[in-house]
Amino acid sequence: MDTGVEFLIIGGGIAGASAAYELAANARVMILERESQPGYHSTGRSAAVFTEIYGNVVIRALTVASADFFLDPPQGFSDHPLLSPRPLIMIGRHDQRGRVEQLHEVAVQLVPNLRIIEREEVLKLSPILRADYVACGLLEPNSSDMDVHAIHSGFLRGARARGAQIVSNAEVRDLQRSREGWVVDTSAGKFVARHVVNAAGAWADALAELAGVRPIGLVPKRRTAFTFSFDPAAAVDPWPTVIDVSEQFYFKPEGGKLLGSPADETPSPPCDAQPEELDIAIAIDRISAAVNFDVKTVDSRWAGLRSFVHDKTPVVGFDDDAEGFFWLAAQGGYGIQTSAAMGRLAAALAFGKNVPADLSALGISADLLSPSRLRPAHDQQKTRSIN
Repeated sequence: MDTGVEFLIIGGGIAGASAAYELAANARVMILERESQPGYHSTGRSAAVFTEIYGNVVIRALTVASADFFLDPPQGFSDHPLLSPRPLIMIGRHDQRGRVEQLHEVAVQLVPNLRIIEREEVLKLSPILRADYVACGLLEPNSSDMDVHAIHSGFLRGARARGAQIVSNAEVRDLQRSREGWVVDTSAGKFVARHVVNAAGAWADALAELAGVRPIGLVPKRRTAFTFSFDPAAAVDPWPTVIDVSEQFYFKPEGGKLLGSPADETPSPPCDAQPEELDIAIAIDRISAAVNFDVKTVDSRWAGLRSFVHDKTPVVGFDDDAEGFFWLAAQGGYGIQTSAAMGRLAAALAFGKNVPADLSALGISADLLSPSRLRPAHDQQKTRSIN
């Protein structure tokens, strides 16, 4: 039974890996991963788009705060660039112009070089779109493709270099609070730590219940993606990422083909998510209505789970009712693009420090992400009365 670990992180996906990287600089850290390798589930199934205009205001701020790290990572973090430039266009039909304008008004506050472009410029940038479909778009010129494997591997490698241990094939069977801290029984043995970090992704609520901790109302939602060939064939690499402003579909170049999705959010139990033919058919139908090509073949397909709480904001912080139980959950599919800032934020809160100054300047506060915000109102009132 391993003892002496200060932070035992359950889950080796991007949330756990980035937190381990930051925590290990000042504490003894261990990651427990239920699979044979970290990142098997949602992390390994990302669409790999870095965009500062996607998600709610907290997500956008965390993404903006992560950009510098990805553009100029620490020496030794990766042998390859983490970001590759690819502009992004949120497209709108005539009836969606109001949505495009509304998104611009909100997002330009953090991304000042955003601009609304008209049909002619949209078609110049993305010539596969139908002129009778698109009316305008919101152009994000600094969007990029992310090297998800390099980012995830860099955090894990950096965590190891700082002394963190990673134990794979370690499915948690039980965890209990004791005088020594948290005792975690896994398929790889028992471990004891002062603090447990719940970075279990879609399984975060299930893990909490196993620990006797009240869940946060996490809802995993399936997201489907696939790559496809089309006719007439064309060189796709110069094209931007295209997203419908109502988030009904998106597509982007991927390995000489196109990657598409219906941008589905189908509630699901925690599982090894698999794509469904109906979702792929819906995506093809929606994409086909917007473009001037025919989908020829679906070449690969997959699905992942994006986990949300009701306000679609991540949950980061210690549980008020369970000493030493730290939540790092509900990244909602934005975990890769926010990971650099999220790792720093999680480490600061776990060490009892203030939110880093650059994040605070972007409007991020501990209260916005605290698990206590998800308590029923009468629980919060009771806490205030006691205090």
